[in-house]
Amino acid sequence: MNHEPHEKHEKGVVHKEESYAIQGAVFDVYREMGSGFLEAVYQECMERELTLRGMPFQSQKNWRCHTKGRA
Repeated sequence: MNHEPHEKHEKGVVHKEESYAIQGAVFDVYREMGSGFLEAVYQECMERELTLRGMPFQSQKNWRCHTKGRA
């Protein structure tokens, strides 16, 4: 396998600090809860974790899906 050096990969990360903070929250929720729950359970846990970390977020934001030229 041919892998790029780690430094090159990190250059492509947009909002690196925020991305790592979100990943940390995800890992903490997974370590606490484990696997096997419905998405709604993980969503609520993520909301609590992000709130505890003082990270702003919007839950269940409405958006339109545009695919294949259709809204």
